[in-house]
Amino acid sequence: MSVLTAPSPPPDRTIAYGASPDQVYDVRRPVGAARRATVVVIHGGFWRPAYDRTHAGQQSKALATHSFHVATIEYRRVPGDWPAMAADVLAAISAVAADPELPDDIVLLGHSAGGHLATWAAYQPEIAVTGVVSLAGCVDLHLTRDLHLGDGAADALMGSAPEAVWRAADPAMLGRPPAQVRLIHGAADDRVPVEVSESYQAAADAAIPLQVLAGCGHYELIDPATPQFAHTVAAVEALL
Repeated sequence: MSVLTAPSPPPDRTIAYGASPDQVYDVRRPVGAARRATVVVIHGGFWRPAYDRTHAGQQSKALATHSFHVATIEYRRVPGDWPAMAADVLAAISAVAADPELPDDIVLLGHSAGGHLATWAAYQPEIAVTGVVSLAGCVDLHLTRDLHLGDGAADALMGSAPEAVWRAADPAMLGRPPAQVRLIHGAADDRVPVEVSESYQAAADAAIPLQVLAGCGHYELIDPATPQFAHTVAAVEALL
């Protein structure tokens, strides 16, 4: 069974941070001796409404079994409305940070388009995080556009936004990150090729760790049933 179609284990609680049904986050409590950190999971799906946080449920539950507090955020995914999505991601992270039941130390963990959102969020002045792990992330938004990934997903996201808005939304245009960033990418990824992570690394800071996994495709990094998922857990642990 694909991680995209596997049933999502129910969360321990779901919290609204806004009025829209998409303005919520799921909390999963740690199993065993809790670590003093909250992992904020930001799902991918090329920023499109067809993909929601359901497919991140297995990943989130597995992280909880590794003793992390986990908050899996949802956000509005309206084609062409980048400002709403950006505002939701920042509002969701801020709500998690203010949640009295969750530790203050936050690691952002994003896959694919979620890797873009997690990395971008770390640059925003209202967000304070311990670090970011990008899994096969679309962390160079311009290159994602130029390679026409996801059948033009970046163009669909940004709509008619001017170049200045594109640049502000692109982690590869924002310089050295203010928090630790770790990049993991599968060498065999045919959805978001590894050159996207390499391009961000070259633009932002050559010292950013980039782990390229031989034989790994796009989804193994979020699938607890694969051996590659251990690298995801290790990358989060390395930030703490």
